[in-house]
Order: sequence, then C-alpha cells, then structure tokens
Amino acid sequence: MSDQPRLKEPYVRARCCRPSPPDAIVGYYSHDNVLKVHDAACANLAKAERQRLVTLVWDDILAPDDDGPGEDFADLDATDFAILAHHRDLGIDYSLKVAAKLNIDKQLAFDRHRKLRDMGLLQRVEPVMVQYRKGVVDNKWIKHRNHTYYELTDKGLAYLSHATDGPC
Repeated sequence: MSDQPRLKEPYVRARCCRPSPPDAIVGYYSHDNVLKVHDAACANLAKAERQRLVTLVWDDILAPDDDGPGEDFADLDATDFAILAHHRDLGIDYSLKVAAKLNIDKQLAFDRHRKLRDMGLLQRVEPVMVQYRKGVVDNKWIKHRNHTYYELTDKGLAYLSHATDGPC
C-alpha cells in the first residue's frame, strides 16, 4: 500500500508539489470543481487566482483509515477493475458503451455490471439526462430509456484504490 495520504472527496493532492503531513497546505478550487491541495510554499500558488484559494488543515481532509477491502475483493479480476476505472474516469455510463470502450464482449459487460452492482461497487442510476462526453457528441444531452446506467460507489472507489496501490 502507498504511504501517501488518502484524502476525502473532493480533495486531490496537487501533482506539482505533492504535499504530505505535516506540510502547511493551501487548497485551490480548480476550474474542474476539484479542490487541489498544494504545499503552502508551492511556486504555482503565486500565479493562482486569490479568490480560489482556501486555508486547509490536514486533520480536516484526511480520509479515515480503513482495514482495506472485504473478502469479496479476491473475486475481482482485471476486467472488473478496468470497468471500475472506466466509471471512475468517465462517470455514469451503460454496459454497451463500456463494452465498446474497453473492447470486451457486450454480454461480458452486462454480466460484470450486474456482478459489481451486487457487490456494492457500482450502483444503478435512475434514467436521467446525461451529457455526452467530449469526443462522442459535443454539447448534446440525451436520455436513453432503454439503457441501465451505472456509477461508481465509495466502496468501488476504495476497492479500485486498493488495487492500484494508492489513492485514485
């Protein structure tokens, strides 16, 4: 397991300075709605918009320690983790799109989504208006009534984090 600090949502350690406790830290609300945690002495903060900066304390942003994944973690394979990573990176999606993106059989994608949902790693999303991602159809909102959409749960993120040996 990584010795890097695990942060609560929506905090992410800045790649430029990678602060760790007990460094003094400052948060920066990025344009993608993520709160990036910088070392207070980070040179990049000099260029930052001051209204986007926020004072942070490690005790408030560190995720609680856990004992790791449950026994069902051993039931997962590379395909399961690829699907979890897909949902972590791209958000809400449905089996046919995941199958095409990961180049796997569509029935396998359906079966794995069901398995991961039964394990509590994914959850079904009620039919909603979904904006296509860039590169699919720009600036278009759609509603697929015939698809079952899934999204990553906190447990799924924790399992994926454990599998990739560090925070996502």
